[in-house]
Amino acid sequence: MSENGDDTSHQLRVSKIHNGTVIDHVRAGQALNVLAILGIDGGDGESVSVGMNVPSDRLARKDIVKVEGRELSQDEVDVLSLIAPDATINIVREYDVVEKHRVERPDAVSGVLSCPNSGCITTAGEPVTSRFEVLKDGVRCGYCGTIVREGIADQIDT
Repeated sequence: MSENGDDTSHQLRVSKIHNGTVIDHVRAGQALNVLAILGIDGGDGESVSVGMNVPSDRLARKDIVKVEGRELSQDEVDVLSLIAPDATINIVREYDVVEKHRVERPDAVSGVLSCPNSGCITTAGEPVTSRFEVLKDGVRCGYCGTIVREGIADQIDT
């Protein structure tokens, strides 16, 4: 209970960001993968807020990532869609949400994932850019046909 008698202990308290991106409705447990996709490891001084396993009406539990001073590129959103297909991207300027949209999974992604097949031409040191077809439940290598359903985040080129 708070001093005035209200039970506010169940509320999520994360400060608003001035300018940047809020990635909401990320599947629970994927926030650290989102940071990896964005190349955020804390070493560059970015101001980041992360909420993990917070209550959600839509997902039961969700993660949320707020990145101050950065708007995501379409390539970044495309890769995010592979591990967070229910995510909502909110662009914030001067503390106000100026754009809000749900991620859409692309038909294919290039140059952002590594093929786990050690015999694939993309892993053989050849100057070939990886290409994956996006499936309903995973991705398929455009060269060797290897399908990845689990651990897609582990295949992300960072």
